[in-house]
Amino acid sequence: MDLFTHVLTAYLLTFGLVGFQPNYLIAGAIAGGLPDGDVFLYPLSKRFPIFRHHGITHSIFGVTVLAAIGGLWVAPMLAHGGNPWIYFGVMMAGGLGHMLEDGFTHFSVAPFLPFSDRPLEVDADRAINFVTLVVSVFSFYLLLGAERGHVAFVVYLATVYALMAFFVFYFVVRAAARYSVGRRKKTVGDFETPIPTTNPFVWLLLRERKEKGRMQTSFARYVFGRGITKGPYSVDVPMEAGPTTGPAKDAAEALARSYGLARKESRVLDDTYSFGDAVPVGSGGWKVHWYSLEFSAFGRSAGVNVDIAPDGTMKAKTAWSVPLWRKELS
Repeated sequence: MDLFTHVLTAYLLTFGLVGFQPNYLIAGAIAGGLPDGDVFLYPLSKRFPIFRHHGITHSIFGVTVLAAIGGLWVAPMLAHGGNPWIYFGVMMAGGLGHMLEDGFTHFSVAPFLPFSDRPLEVDADRAINFVTLVVSVFSFYLLLGAERGHVAFVVYLATVYALMAFFVFYFVVRAAARYSVGRRKKTVGDFETPIPTTNPFVWLLLRERKEKGRMQTSFARYVFGRGITKGPYSVDVPMEAGPTTGPAKDAAEALARSYGLARKESRVLDDTYSFGDAVPVGSGGWKVHWYSLEFSAFGRSAGVNVDIAPDGTMKAKTAWSVPLWRKELS
């Protein structure tokens, strides 16, 4: 989940727990964003991996420590009053909400660190979904700008309850869709992993193998009520490309030559499920796009473009491009 959504849902959760009490609402909302402060631990995380992003701050232990410091000490001091244990409670709720929302996506967290690194990864939503991002940004403008001091309190309450209803509905639909596609993935093909898209009714069904020095991936686009609408598409390439000269004779060879170079150019290809397309360019050249099946927005996917010249030389550059299978949908 994005930071705006984390803070907004923590604000709504705090409102549900204590009602309209501004000091507690502020504390709960801040706690909803605090776990992502681990990005500032980057130099330390290189030496101690437990401090990596989605590490100890996204665990029950880490959330409890942050809530204890913030709720029992910092918040009462800055607010000049209030019940420290209520501060602790709302900050604990906001932090746990953040952890669970991240685990709800395809970006795993380890909730029992430092005692266990067992991951929580429901794969029901994107790590950053632009639907919730837009709703959250607009909601902050509405609550803190357009409505604050300008409308009757009952209008503010109606807005808060409407947002609560939206997010409850959103998470229920996402969870139900994940459950349903998980049950059906094997009945429509040899697929093991459902990958969420921005639309909860559209999924990518995937099977990946990385063994014996090769990466084999196949995926298809699945729509509820319609089944598979695109694919399956497949690639089978060596993880590390060997020395080659001369032109690539076909798309399969262009993909095989370029994957190792693309992996070196961007870690996103190793950190997520990835795929590749190759199209001929000019006389004997190829343009290859290796891209993540998980990190995408507005029809484009994060990845690497590799240009293969007719003489076999290659140049790689990170890029956001439109995959061929998406072009077929337009």
